[in-house]
Amino acid sequence: MTDTRPSSTPAEGPTTLDTQAPPGINLTKALVLISVVQLMLVLDSTITNIALPHISRDLGLTQVTLTWVVTSYALAFGGLLILGGRLGDMLGRRRTFTIGLLIFGVASLLGGFATEGWMLLAARSLQGVGAALASPAALALVTTTFPAGPPRNKAMGVYAAMSGIGAAMGLLLGGWLTGIDSLLGFDVTGWRLTLLINAPIGFIGAFLAPRWLAESARNRNPLDIPGALTATLGMFSLVYGLTRAGDADAGWTAPETIFFLAAGVLLLVGFILVQRKVAQPMLPLRIVMDRTRGTSFAAMFFAAMAMMSMFYFNGLFVQRIVGYEPFKAGLAFLPFSMSVMVGTIVAAKLVAKVSIRYITGVGTLLAAGALLGFSRYSVDDSPEHAVSQFLASQSVGADSFNYIADFFPFLVLMGLGMGLTFVPMTLTAVHAIRAEEAGVGSSVLNTVTQIGGAFGLGLLSTISLQFVNRRSDEVSDSVRAGLEAAGMNPDQVAPGTGTSMLDLVLFQATFTEGATAAFMAAAGMMVLASVIMFTFMRIQPHELGQGKKRGGAVDTDTMDGAPAQS
Repeated sequence: MTDTRPSSTPAEGPTTLDTQAPPGINLTKALVLISVVQLMLVLDSTITNIALPHISRDLGLTQVTLTWVVTSYALAFGGLLILGGRLGDMLGRRRTFTIGLLIFGVASLLGGFATEGWMLLAARSLQGVGAALASPAALALVTTTFPAGPPRNKAMGVYAAMSGIGAAMGLLLGGWLTGIDSLLGFDVTGWRLTLLINAPIGFIGAFLAPRWLAESARNRNPLDIPGALTATLGMFSLVYGLTRAGDADAGWTAPETIFFLAAGVLLLVGFILVQRKVAQPMLPLRIVMDRTRGTSFAAMFFAAMAMMSMFYFNGLFVQRIVGYEPFKAGLAFLPFSMSVMVGTIVAAKLVAKVSIRYITGVGTLLAAGALLGFSRYSVDDSPEHAVSQFLASQSVGADSFNYIADFFPFLVLMGLGMGLTFVPMTLTAVHAIRAEEAGVGSSVLNTVTQIGGAFGLGLLSTISLQFVNRRSDEVSDSVRAGLEAAGMNPDQVAPGTGTSMLDLVLFQATFTEGATAAFMAAAGMMVLASVIMFTFMRIQPHELGQGKKRGGAVDTDTMDGAPAQS
């Protein structure tokens, strides 16, 4: 067994991870539990998206407040991930995993029974806290439970698949649950089910964790309080600032946005300085300075920026511009989930034979091609057609959008590309890491994904808004004239919407131009991720414990403990 006791000289050679399964642990049960929990944590980022209009109506939330149903979860999740990873290293990953699930389950109950907006937002934030504890512990448990080589390959493939399909499954499940109005003969409010469904999963997972998972050795070094404060507050401030930058009521130049972005940067700079000076840093800088891991983190940052925007803009497009009902909108994303699974299976087999940079480089290029395809949406959004469709209670894309030709092939391509990307990046993100630091190391990957997604949405929403505003200035007078010619008052609030007729028609006439511009920018981000992988990733299969060296001998020295080759 590997000695995972903290070294007195942590900067020296790394401790290897265990290469044998813990005694008495059923690897199949362990993988099922970890994978189901990871799926729950990831899909919760999107499961409420389709339910937002119903939440707004029932709790009386304004449009600005409504966005925080999504962002409050992302802020807590992304801002506390590194701290959650370090707590897992200190307290034991199984214990941290269990505590996180209990918090998540309680928060889901509170949110499901919320009667005021502030109660729901507080519950969503508490869900993020639970996820920040459970998620890094889950990935660390994969690396310490499954032996290096094919067993860990398969486990990482399943784990990565859950991460990849979770967001799309959240849309599908959220659409289905939102449409439910009765259950077992009782009247129910569908959007509440999107929260309540997590409670039994969290509680059952917490019950099974001590029975199906082995506890890790504890790193009993003192907690880096200054590092924890500067990192957590810096992440919160930065993500909040980026969220405000994407808000139409604020933007990049708003004083509030500038203040929080600047504060976030300063706090994170302070965090780095603290980590360089303290004896037992919360995030040893060698974790991110390693060439292999650093390359994976950088590429995942840009890939997450692009991928999260795909869900956001396409979710709005198929519902508002095409006119899909909630469940149909969620179902439309199913091919993405299935193709991600195919991609991860292929990637799990290729990592034993092909250089990581080729797998991820090609995968991100495929995803870039998919985003380029989305950027070519073409609907008749002329003022005349927008007014005509509004008067007929139809969306502008209802009579021209073809799912098979315009949506399906690019969803499949995106899924395959991201499936090829997730597995190698997950493997390399925790490569050559000390056993006592596996939790914090894995949390960096999750943090990069969350922060990348938030930054991407803020940036791409701003790009989209610039095109939308320009288009709105061009067609506003024509739309107003068209409504007046039809005997309508453009400034009158449309029944059941809380929005004026003019604004509803303007959305139909402008959104597609903004979304296609955002997709084009997202494609560029994905290309940048590909360039990073092709240029800087040099690790070979035998260095991950995946293949054989010259002469047929397995390179056990570099399976998990040796530094990545530069």
